[in-house]
Amino acid sequence: MATEGPATRRVRVAEHPRLMKLKEMFNSKFGSIPKFYVRAPGRVNIIGEHIDYCGYSVLPMAVEQDMLIAVEPVETQTLQLANTNPLYPDFSTNANNIQIDKTKPLWHNYFLCGFKGIQEHFGLSNLTGMNCLVDGNIPPSSGLSSSSALVCCAGLVTVTVLGMNLSKVELAEICAKSERYIGTEGGGMDQSISFLAEEGTAKLIEFSPLRATDVKLPSGAVFVIANSCVEMNKAATSHFNIRVMECRLAAKLLAKYKGLQWDKILRLEEVQAKLGVSLEEMLGIVEDALHPSPYSPEEVCRCLGISLQELRTQVLSPNTQNVLIFKLYQRAKHVYSEAARVLQFKKICEEAPDNTVQLLGDLMNQSHVSCRDMYECSCPELDQLVDICRKFGAQGSRLTGAGWGGCTVSIVPADKLSSFLANVHEAYYQRSDRNLTFEKQSLFATKPGGGALVFLEA
Repeated sequence: MATEGPATRRVRVAEHPRLMKLKEMFNSKFGSIPKFYVRAPGRVNIIGEHIDYCGYSVLPMAVEQDMLIAVEPVETQTLQLANTNPLYPDFSTNANNIQIDKTKPLWHNYFLCGFKGIQEHFGLSNLTGMNCLVDGNIPPSSGLSSSSALVCCAGLVTVTVLGMNLSKVELAEICAKSERYIGTEGGGMDQSISFLAEEGTAKLIEFSPLRATDVKLPSGAVFVIANSCVEMNKAATSHFNIRVMECRLAAKLLAKYKGLQWDKILRLEEVQAKLGVSLEEMLGIVEDALHPSPYSPEEVCRCLGISLQELRTQVLSPNTQNVLIFKLYQRAKHVYSEAARVLQFKKICEEAPDNTVQLLGDLMNQSHVSCRDMYECSCPELDQLVDICRKFGAQGSRLTGAGWGGCTVSIVPADKLSSFLANVHEAYYQRSDRNLTFEKQSLFATKPGGGALVFLEA
């Protein structure tokens, strides 16, 4: 699997209503017919939040909602992008002069990230243009990875147009790196599951080197996604990048405390690996080395023996240079405990004891508490939604995705599913004036879907 590229399927477009509609819209937009279509799925992270960029394994699955792009290569060097959603305006640019504006997380910039990533990987300077029509049914800014799915889709579109071959792992790594053009210092979970997902199984995704292992979810339970309808765009705020920097600083302070070469260390996982200790022992080291009260930039500098200028230019990202407090103890505690929960979750799935669903639910509940209290990436609506889900039969419920809005994921015994959906719908959605643009997609059961694909017309 490590060397295979995404699959190519021949389909009769007329038999697939969504593809047919996309083909017709493409024709009316560009006056021609697409040569091929590419899909990349969104994902739900079942457990393992905010730890991929710290070097730790995560446990997501692909969802059926996806990004779909109809594509036609053209003779000119113009890249023309359009979207089936009228909220997203058309965009065109020279394919050999890609500029990505980090100050504005506009929809087309995510496409440009994937395009530019492939272009730079192969060192290409004379690219042909293309017409692309994008159709997405992943609710935007919901924590289900709509932006990364678009980056992945664009990467696969570009590789296909060029006639190049890359494995799923290579594509995932290029797309993870290229999404940082937008200014988000993310890990690689979203892109990895978008390419490596397989129907019917969740995946344990490990990093350095990137690999994916099947995790069979319990048959007696269903995973349900509920959208809080609070939108959060990672690239539009600094919440996300501040957490990445707090974890980086915590790693450096822990490394210094243990006499390691701290200036070479960026991730909390590296500290554990260099010390050769368990996650539980790392939690003990956090207690000894870091204090719960926030650190000022000046205190961080004193601990590391560097100047404020060095901290700002050599350690912090551009949009975190003016942050006044860093909660290092809390962030490290969350990361090491969450990394342990991921491994426990996988172990329980493998051993499948009689009370599997309850045990998995307990881990999901612990994860939410840690996200809320230690990582502070929840919000009142997410906490309310988690409480409602648990009240109506979820064994476990937690925020999923970056947080500060977006979705929850709950594990629900299969025999309670219909009453659960009805009760949660009434308690959270009907008793408020939530933005229900995506009402059908606000609350739904999901099962593990497949990864990115190329469709050719049969």
